Amino acid sequence: MKMPPRKRKQALKRTVSNSSVSSSGSKKRKVEEIKVKPNLQQTTIPGLVLTFGQGDVGQLGLGEDVMEKMKPAIVSQLTDIIAIAAGGMHNVCLKITGEILTFGCNDEGALGRDTSKEGSETEPGLVEIPGKAIQVTAGDSHSAALLEDGRVFAWGSFRDSHGNMGLTIKGNERSPVEITPNAKIVKIASGADHLVLLSENGHVYTCGCAEQGQLGRKGSRNNSRYGRLGLASLLVPELAQFKITKKLKFSDIWAGTYCTFAKEYFNGSIYVFGLNNYFQIGLEEETTHFHPRISETFSGTEWKHISSGLHHTLALDEKGQVFVLGRKEYGRLGLGSNCTDAKQLTLIPALSSIKCIDIAAGSAQSFAVTETGELYAWGMGSSGQLGTGSEDDVDSPVLIKGKDLKGKSVVKVAGGGQHTIIMAVTQTV
Repeated sequence: MKMPPRKRKQALKRTVSNSSVSSSGSKKRKVEEIKVKPNLQQTTIPGLVLTFGQGDVGQLGLGEDVMEKMKPAIVSQLTDIIAIAAGGMHNVCLKITGEILTFGCNDEGALGRDTSKEGSETEPGLVEIPGKAIQVTAGDSHSAALLEDGRVFAWGSFRDSHGNMGLTIKGNERSPVEITPNAKIVKIASGADHLVLLSENGHVYTCGCAEQGQLGRKGSRNNSRYGRLGLASLLVPELAQFKITKKLKFSDIWAGTYCTFAKEYFNGSIYVFGLNNYFQIGLEEETTHFHPRISETFSGTEWKHISSGLHHTLALDEKGQVFVLGRKEYGRLGLGSNCTDAKQLTLIPALSSIKCIDIAAGSAQSFAVTETGELYAWGMGSSGQLGTGSEDDVDSPVLIKGKDLKGKSVVKVAGGGQHTIIMAVTQTV
Protein backbone atom coordinates (compact mmCIF):
# COMPACT_ATOMS: atom_id res chain seq x y z
CA MET A 1 0.00 0.00 0.00
CA LYS A 2 0.94 3.66 -0.08
CA MET A 3 4.06 4.77 1.77
CA PRO A 4 3.55 6.39 5.19
CA PRO A 5 3.43 10.21 5.27
CA ARG A 6 6.66 12.06 5.85
CA LYS A 7 7.29 13.46 9.25
CA ARG A 8 6.13 17.01 9.86
CA LYS A 9 9.68 18.08 10.56
CA GLN A 10 10.63 17.39 6.95
CA ALA A 11 7.69 19.39 5.62
CA LEU A 12 8.65 22.32 7.83
CA LYS A 13 12.20 22.15 6.55
CA ARG A 14 10.96 22.57 3.00
CA THR A 15 8.92 25.62 4.00
CA VAL A 16 11.92 27.27 5.60
CA SER A 17 14.09 26.55 2.57
CA ASN A 18 11.66 28.58 0.47
CA SER A 19 11.61 31.48 2.90
CA SER A 20 13.67 34.63 3.10
CA VAL A 21 14.87 36.66 6.05
CA SER A 22 13.20 40.05 6.47
CA SER A 23 15.01 43.15 7.72
CA SER A 24 13.67 42.46 11.22
CA GLY A 25 15.30 39.03 11.24
CA SER A 26 12.04 37.06 11.14
CA LYS A 27 11.56 34.43 8.44
CA LYS A 28 8.87 35.26 5.90
CA ARG A 29 7.88 33.67 2.60
CA LYS A 30 8.27 35.94 -0.37
CA VAL A 31 5.49 34.25 -2.27
CA GLU A 32 5.51 36.62 -5.23
CA GLU A 33 9.26 36.13 -5.84
CA ILE A 34 9.33 32.36 -6.36
CA LYS A 35 10.59 30.98 -9.65
CA VAL A 36 9.28 27.53 -10.50
CA LYS A 37 11.52 25.04 -12.31
CA PRO A 38 9.55 21.80 -12.83
CA ASN A 39 10.80 18.58 -14.40
CA LEU A 40 10.03 18.64 -18.14
CA GLN A 41 10.64 14.89 -18.53
CA GLN A 42 13.46 15.32 -21.03
CA THR A 43 16.51 13.12 -21.41
CA THR A 44 20.06 14.43 -21.25
CA ILE A 45 21.27 12.02 -23.94
CA PRO A 46 19.38 12.13 -27.26
CA GLY A 47 18.02 8.85 -28.54
CA LEU A 48 15.94 7.09 -31.16
CA VAL A 49 12.23 6.25 -31.28
CA LEU A 50 10.33 2.96 -31.50
CA THR A 51 6.58 2.41 -31.85
CA PHE A 52 4.12 -0.47 -31.63
CA GLY A 53 0.37 -1.14 -31.66
CA GLN A 54 -2.25 0.06 -34.13
CA GLY A 55 -1.04 2.06 -37.13
CA ASP A 56 -4.13 2.49 -39.29
CA VAL A 57 -3.81 6.30 -39.46
CA GLY A 58 -0.03 6.48 -39.53
CA GLN A 59 0.53 6.79 -35.78
CA LEU A 60 3.43 4.30 -35.93
CA GLY A 61 5.41 6.58 -38.24
CA LEU A 62 6.49 3.61 -40.34
CA GLY A 63 4.89 4.53 -43.65
CA GLU A 64 1.45 4.06 -45.18
CA ASP A 65 1.85 0.30 -45.67
CA VAL A 66 2.38 -0.55 -41.98
CA MET A 67 -0.97 -1.02 -40.24
CA GLU A 68 0.25 -2.60 -37.00
CA LYS A 69 3.30 -3.73 -35.06
CA MET A 70 3.09 -6.26 -32.26
CA LYS A 71 6.67 -5.62 -31.11
CA PRO A 72 8.66 -2.36 -30.85
CA ALA A 73 9.88 -1.17 -34.26
CA ILE A 74 12.43 1.58 -34.94
CA VAL A 75 11.23 4.75 -36.69
CA SER A 76 14.36 5.23 -38.77
CA GLN A 77 13.90 8.96 -39.49
CA LEU A 78 13.86 9.90 -35.82
CA THR A 79 17.26 10.53 -34.22
CA ASP A 80 18.58 12.97 -31.62
CA ILE A 81 15.22 12.92 -29.81
CA ILE A 82 15.03 14.13 -26.19
CA ALA A 83 11.27 14.00 -25.52
CA ILE A 84 8.16 12.22 -26.85
CA ALA A 85 4.39 12.63 -26.49
CA ALA A 86 1.61 10.28 -27.61
CA GLY A 87 -1.82 11.57 -28.53
CA GLY A 88 -4.95 9.56 -29.23
CA MET A 89 -3.82 8.75 -32.79
CA HIS A 90 -0.69 10.84 -33.32
CA ASN A 91 2.73 11.54 -31.82
CA VAL A 92 4.98 14.53 -31.21
CA CYS A 93 8.77 14.27 -30.88
CA LEU A 94 11.26 16.90 -29.74
CA LYS A 95 14.81 16.99 -31.10
CA ILE A 96 17.81 18.21 -29.11
CA THR A 97 17.91 21.18 -31.51
CA GLY A 98 14.45 22.28 -30.36
CA GLU A 99 12.80 21.17 -33.61
CA ILE A 100 9.47 19.30 -33.54
CA LEU A 101 8.39 16.31 -35.66
CA THR A 102 4.89 14.83 -35.83
CA PHE A 103 3.14 11.87 -37.44
CA GLY A 104 -0.26 10.18 -37.35
CA CYS A 105 -3.85 11.32 -37.77
CA ASN A 106 -4.18 14.89 -39.05
CA ASP A 107 -7.95 15.12 -39.59
CA GLU A 108 -8.26 18.08 -37.22
CA GLY A 109 -4.77 19.53 -37.52
CA ALA A 110 -3.02 17.66 -34.69
CA LEU A 111 0.19 17.37 -36.74
CA GLY A 112 0.53 21.13 -37.22
CA ARG A 113 1.87 20.78 -40.77
CA ASP A 114 0.75 20.28 -44.35
CA THR A 115 -0.05 16.63 -45.10
CA SER A 116 -1.74 17.13 -48.47
CA LYS A 117 0.83 14.85 -50.12
CA GLU A 118 -0.52 11.32 -49.96
CA GLY A 119 1.04 9.28 -47.16
CA SER A 120 2.98 12.21 -45.67
CA GLU A 121 1.15 11.91 -42.35
CA THR A 122 2.47 8.37 -41.87
CA GLU A 123 6.10 9.47 -41.59
CA PRO A 124 7.68 12.09 -39.29
CA GLY A 125 7.61 15.65 -40.60
CA LEU A 126 8.81 19.01 -39.24
CA VAL A 127 6.49 21.54 -37.63
CA GLU A 128 7.38 25.17 -38.15
CA ILE A 129 7.56 27.09 -34.89
CA PRO A 130 9.04 30.56 -34.18
CA GLY A 131 11.71 29.50 -31.72
CA LYS A 132 13.34 26.62 -29.89
CA ALA A 133 10.95 24.21 -28.15
CA ILE A 134 11.85 22.69 -24.79
CA GLN A 135 8.71 20.60 -24.18
CA VAL A 136 5.93 18.99 -26.27
CA THR A 137 2.56 17.48 -25.34
CA ALA A 138 -0.29 15.74 -27.17
CA GLY A 139 -4.00 15.11 -26.57
CA ASP A 140 -6.64 13.30 -28.58
CA SER A 141 -6.71 15.86 -31.40
CA HIS A 142 -4.33 18.63 -30.31
CA SER A 143 -0.63 19.18 -29.73
CA ALA A 144 1.33 21.87 -27.91
CA ALA A 145 4.87 23.13 -27.50
CA LEU A 146 6.61 25.23 -24.86
CA LEU A 147 9.38 27.47 -26.19
CA GLU A 148 12.51 28.37 -24.25
CA ASP A 149 11.33 31.98 -23.90
CA GLY A 150 8.16 30.90 -22.06
CA ARG A 151 5.70 31.18 -24.94
CA VAL A 152 3.21 28.39 -25.70
CA PHE A 153 2.09 27.35 -29.18
CA ALA A 154 -0.67 24.83 -29.91
CA TRP A 155 -2.42 23.33 -32.92
CA GLY A 156 -5.31 20.96 -33.70
CA SER A 157 -8.59 21.03 -31.80
CA PHE A 158 -10.36 20.18 -28.57
CA ARG A 159 -13.57 18.11 -28.47
CA ASP A 160 -16.50 17.78 -26.08
CA SER A 161 -19.71 15.74 -26.02
CA HIS A 162 -21.10 17.89 -28.84
CA GLY A 163 -18.11 17.28 -31.12
CA ASN A 164 -15.34 19.54 -32.37
CA MET A 165 -14.80 22.65 -30.20
CA GLY A 166 -11.95 24.12 -32.22
CA LEU A 167 -8.68 25.10 -30.58
CA THR A 168 -9.36 28.84 -30.51
CA ILE A 169 -12.52 30.86 -31.09
CA LYS A 170 -11.56 30.85 -34.78
CA GLY A 171 -11.93 27.05 -34.89
CA ASN A 172 -9.39 24.34 -35.68
CA GLU A 173 -5.80 25.51 -36.03
CA ARG A 174 -3.84 23.49 -38.57
CA SER A 175 -0.61 25.37 -37.87
CA PRO A 176 0.89 26.42 -34.52
CA VAL A 177 -0.70 29.49 -32.93
CA GLU A 178 0.40 31.24 -29.76
CA ILE A 179 -1.93 30.78 -26.78
CA THR A 180 0.33 32.13 -24.04
CA PRO A 181 -1.44 33.90 -21.16
CA ASN A 182 0.09 37.09 -19.76
CA ALA A 183 2.83 35.14 -17.97
CA LYS A 184 6.04 33.22 -18.63
CA ILE A 185 5.17 29.53 -18.83
CA VAL A 186 7.60 26.87 -17.56
CA LYS A 187 5.61 23.65 -18.12
CA ILE A 188 2.58 22.43 -20.06
CA ALA A 189 0.46 19.26 -19.81
CA SER A 190 -2.20 17.84 -22.15
CA GLY A 191 -5.25 15.78 -21.30
CA ALA A 192 -7.46 14.28 -24.00
CA ASP A 193 -9.16 17.62 -24.65
CA HIS A 194 -7.65 20.15 -22.29
CA LEU A 195 -4.36 21.93 -21.77
CA VAL A 196 -2.74 22.96 -18.49
CA LEU A 197 -0.04 25.63 -18.20
CA LEU A 198 2.22 26.41 -15.22
CA SER A 199 3.73 29.88 -14.96
CA GLU A 200 7.15 30.76 -13.60
CA ASN A 201 5.52 32.43 -10.58
CA GLY A 202 3.50 29.31 -9.70
CA HIS A 203 0.10 29.98 -11.25
CA VAL A 204 -1.96 27.30 -13.04
CA TYR A 205 -3.87 28.13 -16.24
CA THR A 206 -6.26 25.82 -18.11
CA CYS A 207 -8.23 25.76 -21.37
CA GLY A 208 -10.25 23.32 -23.45
CA CYS A 209 -13.14 21.02 -22.54
CA ALA A 210 -14.56 21.49 -19.01
CA GLU A 211 -17.31 18.86 -18.97
CA GLN A 212 -15.47 16.49 -16.62
CA GLY A 213 -14.18 19.27 -14.36
CA GLN A 214 -10.67 19.10 -15.82
CA LEU A 215 -10.26 22.89 -16.06
CA GLY A 216 -10.82 23.48 -12.34
CA ARG A 217 -12.59 26.77 -13.01
CA LYS A 218 -16.06 25.90 -14.32
CA GLY A 219 -18.91 24.64 -12.13
CA SER A 220 -21.28 21.85 -13.12
CA ARG A 221 -23.85 24.37 -14.43
CA ASN A 222 -21.46 26.40 -16.59
CA ASN A 223 -19.04 23.86 -18.00
CA SER A 224 -20.25 23.55 -21.59
CA ARG A 225 -19.86 25.59 -24.76
CA TYR A 226 -23.48 26.68 -24.26
CA GLY A 227 -22.75 28.22 -20.86
CA ARG A 228 -23.17 31.92 -20.09
CA LEU A 229 -19.85 32.92 -21.69
CA GLY A 230 -19.72 30.23 -24.36
CA LEU A 231 -16.63 28.88 -26.10
CA ALA A 232 -14.60 32.02 -25.50
CA SER A 233 -14.43 31.28 -21.78
CA LEU A 234 -13.19 27.72 -22.41
CA LEU A 235 -10.67 28.13 -25.21
CA VAL A 236 -8.69 31.03 -23.73
CA PRO A 237 -6.24 30.01 -20.95
CA GLU A 238 -7.44 31.34 -17.59
CA LEU A 239 -6.44 30.73 -13.97
CA ALA A 240 -7.78 27.61 -12.27
CA GLN A 241 -9.85 28.59 -9.24
CA PHE A 242 -7.99 27.60 -6.10
CA LYS A 243 -8.89 29.01 -2.68
CA ILE A 244 -8.09 32.71 -2.86
CA THR A 245 -7.52 33.05 0.88
CA LYS A 246 -4.57 30.66 0.76
CA LYS A 247 -2.71 32.48 -2.06
CA LEU A 248 -1.49 29.13 -3.34
CA LYS A 249 1.52 28.67 -5.60
CA PHE A 250 2.39 25.52 -7.53
CA SER A 251 5.64 23.87 -8.59
CA ASP A 252 4.46 21.14 -10.97
CA ILE A 253 1.48 19.98 -13.03
CA TRP A 254 0.27 16.80 -14.73
CA ALA A 255 -2.80 16.11 -16.86
CA GLY A 256 -4.78 12.90 -17.17
CA THR A 257 -7.27 12.05 -19.87
CA TYR A 258 -10.09 13.88 -18.07
CA CYS A 259 -8.34 15.29 -14.99
CA THR A 260 -5.58 17.53 -13.68
CA PHE A 261 -2.99 17.30 -10.89
CA ALA A 262 -1.11 20.29 -9.40
CA LYS A 263 1.67 20.20 -6.79
CA GLU A 264 1.62 23.00 -4.20
CA TYR A 265 4.95 24.82 -4.02
CA PHE A 266 5.60 25.00 -0.26
CA ASN A 267 4.24 21.77 1.25
CA GLY A 268 3.96 19.48 -1.77
CA SER A 269 0.22 18.81 -1.43
CA ILE A 270 -1.38 17.46 -4.61
CA TYR A 271 -4.51 19.31 -5.68
CA VAL A 272 -6.77 17.41 -8.09
CA PHE A 273 -9.84 18.10 -10.19
CA GLY A 274 -11.76 16.27 -12.90
CA LEU A 275 -13.30 12.84 -13.43
CA ASN A 276 -13.19 10.53 -10.39
CA ASN A 277 -15.70 7.81 -11.31
CA TYR A 278 -13.16 5.09 -10.45
CA PHE A 279 -11.24 7.03 -7.77
CA GLN A 280 -8.56 7.81 -10.37
CA ILE A 281 -7.75 11.23 -8.89
CA GLY A 282 -7.63 9.94 -5.33
CA LEU A 283 -10.77 11.46 -3.80
CA GLU A 284 -13.31 9.46 -1.79
CA GLU A 285 -16.41 10.75 -3.56
CA GLU A 286 -16.90 8.71 -6.73
CA THR A 287 -18.09 11.72 -8.74
CA THR A 288 -16.82 14.50 -10.99
CA HIS A 289 -14.96 17.27 -9.14
CA PHE A 290 -15.16 20.66 -10.81
CA HIS A 291 -13.03 22.56 -8.32
CA PRO A 292 -9.54 21.76 -6.94
CA ARG A 293 -9.26 19.68 -3.76
CA ILE A 294 -6.33 18.10 -1.94
CA SER A 295 -6.03 14.35 -2.51
CA GLU A 296 -5.01 12.78 0.80
CA THR A 297 -3.71 9.57 -0.77
CA PHE A 298 -1.06 11.60 -2.60
CA SER A 299 -0.05 13.52 0.53
CA GLY A 300 3.30 13.05 2.26
CA THR A 301 5.22 11.67 -0.71
CA GLU A 302 7.51 13.39 -3.20
CA TRP A 303 6.17 12.45 -6.63
CA LYS A 304 8.52 12.50 -9.61
CA HIS A 305 5.84 11.90 -12.21
CA ILE A 306 2.08 11.27 -12.43
CA SER A 307 0.37 9.79 -15.51
CA SER A 308 -3.36 9.15 -15.81
CA GLY A 309 -5.43 7.28 -18.42
CA LEU A 310 -9.17 6.99 -18.88
CA HIS A 311 -9.90 5.47 -15.48
CA HIS A 312 -6.58 4.82 -13.76
CA THR A 313 -3.50 6.67 -12.56
CA LEU A 314 0.17 5.77 -12.16
CA ALA A 315 2.49 7.64 -9.80
CA LEU A 316 6.29 7.41 -9.58
CA ASP A 317 7.94 8.50 -6.33
CA GLU A 318 11.46 9.86 -5.78
CA LYS A 319 12.73 6.38 -4.84
CA GLY A 320 11.62 4.87 -8.15
CA GLN A 321 8.61 3.02 -6.76
CA VAL A 322 5.46 2.75 -8.90
CA PHE A 323 1.98 3.14 -7.39
CA VAL A 324 -1.41 2.71 -9.05
CA LEU A 325 -4.95 3.91 -8.47
CA GLY A 326 -8.35 3.42 -10.13
CA ARG A 327 -10.18 0.84 -12.24
CA LYS A 328 -9.02 -2.79 -12.43
CA GLU A 329 -10.55 -4.02 -15.72
CA TYR A 330 -8.21 -5.32 -18.44
CA GLY A 331 -5.39 -5.64 -15.89
CA ARG A 332 -4.40 -1.97 -16.12
CA LEU A 333 -3.53 -1.79 -12.39
CA GLY A 334 -0.92 -4.53 -12.62
CA LEU A 335 -2.09 -6.01 -9.32
CA GLY A 336 -2.99 -9.48 -10.58
CA SER A 337 -6.16 -11.19 -11.74
CA ASN A 338 -7.96 -11.15 -8.39
CA CYS A 339 -7.52 -7.50 -7.47
CA THR A 340 -10.28 -4.97 -6.89
CA ASP A 341 -10.48 -1.31 -7.92
CA ALA A 342 -7.79 0.64 -6.06
CA LYS A 343 -9.31 3.49 -4.02
CA GLN A 344 -5.93 4.44 -2.56
CA LEU A 345 -2.50 4.55 -4.17
CA THR A 346 -1.17 1.00 -4.09
CA LEU A 347 2.40 -0.17 -4.64
CA ILE A 348 2.71 -2.61 -7.55
CA PRO A 349 4.27 -5.75 -5.98
CA ALA A 350 5.89 -7.01 -9.20
CA LEU A 351 7.92 -3.80 -9.46
CA SER A 352 8.58 -3.21 -5.76
CA SER A 353 12.21 -4.38 -5.90
CA ILE A 354 12.98 -2.49 -9.13
CA LYS A 355 13.88 1.19 -9.40
CA CYS A 356 11.94 2.89 -12.19
CA ILE A 357 12.73 6.17 -13.94
CA ASP A 358 9.60 6.71 -16.03
CA ILE A 359 5.95 5.68 -16.19
CA ALA A 360 3.06 6.18 -18.60
CA ALA A 361 -0.63 5.39 -18.71
CA GLY A 362 -2.32 4.79 -22.03
CA SER A 363 -6.10 4.72 -22.29
CA ALA A 364 -6.33 1.35 -20.50
CA GLN A 365 -2.71 0.20 -20.39
CA SER A 366 0.32 0.97 -18.25
CA PHE A 367 4.10 1.13 -18.66
CA ALA A 368 7.21 1.51 -16.52
CA VAL A 369 10.84 2.05 -17.51
CA THR A 370 13.57 0.80 -15.15
CA GLU A 371 16.90 2.46 -14.41
CA THR A 372 18.59 -0.43 -16.25
CA GLY A 373 16.72 0.42 -19.46
CA GLU A 374 14.04 -2.24 -19.42
CA LEU A 375 10.38 -1.68 -20.35
CA TYR A 376 7.49 -3.29 -18.49
CA ALA A 377 3.89 -3.24 -19.73
CA TRP A 378 0.46 -4.38 -18.52
CA GLY A 379 -3.24 -3.79 -19.17
CA MET A 380 -5.29 -3.91 -22.38
CA GLY A 381 -3.47 -5.49 -25.30
CA SER A 382 -6.25 -5.74 -27.91
CA SER A 383 -4.36 -3.70 -30.54
CA GLY A 384 -0.84 -4.87 -29.74
CA GLN A 385 -0.19 -1.68 -27.78
CA LEU A 386 1.61 -3.55 -24.99
CA GLY A 387 4.39 -4.73 -27.30
CA THR A 388 4.23 -8.30 -26.03
CA GLY A 389 3.69 -9.80 -29.49
CA SER A 390 0.16 -10.79 -28.51
CA GLU A 391 -3.26 -9.12 -28.32
CA ASP A 392 -3.97 -10.62 -24.89
CA ASP A 393 -4.55 -8.44 -21.85
CA VAL A 394 -1.90 -8.63 -19.12
CA ASP A 395 -2.74 -8.25 -15.42
CA SER A 396 0.79 -8.02 -14.02
CA PRO A 397 3.88 -6.21 -15.41
CA VAL A 398 5.75 -8.16 -18.10
CA LEU A 399 9.16 -7.42 -19.60
CA ILE A 400 8.96 -6.29 -23.23
CA LYS A 401 11.54 -7.73 -25.61
CA GLY A 402 12.16 -7.53 -29.34
CA LYS A 403 14.88 -7.58 -31.97
CA ASP A 404 14.82 -3.81 -32.38
CA LEU A 405 15.40 -3.40 -28.63
CA LYS A 406 18.59 -5.46 -28.60
CA GLY A 407 21.59 -3.39 -27.56
CA LYS A 408 19.38 -0.49 -26.49
CA SER A 409 18.21 0.97 -23.20
CA VAL A 410 14.70 2.37 -22.98
CA VAL A 411 14.58 5.79 -21.29
CA LYS A 412 11.07 7.14 -22.01
CA VAL A 413 7.59 5.80 -22.77
CA ALA A 414 4.27 7.40 -23.76
CA GLY A 415 0.93 5.64 -24.16
CA GLY A 416 -1.60 6.63 -26.81
CA GLY A 417 -5.09 5.37 -27.57
CA GLN A 418 -4.19 2.11 -29.32
CA HIS A 419 -0.47 2.59 -29.82
CA THR A 420 2.67 3.24 -27.79
CA ILE A 421 5.86 5.20 -28.44
CA ILE A 422 9.15 4.72 -26.61
CA MET A 423 12.55 6.38 -26.69
CA ALA A 424 15.80 4.45 -26.34
CA VAL A 425 19.55 5.02 -26.43
CA THR A 426 22.28 2.67 -27.64
CA GLN A 427 23.91 0.78 -24.81
CA THR A 428 27.58 1.49 -24.15
CA VAL A 429 30.01 -1.33 -23.46
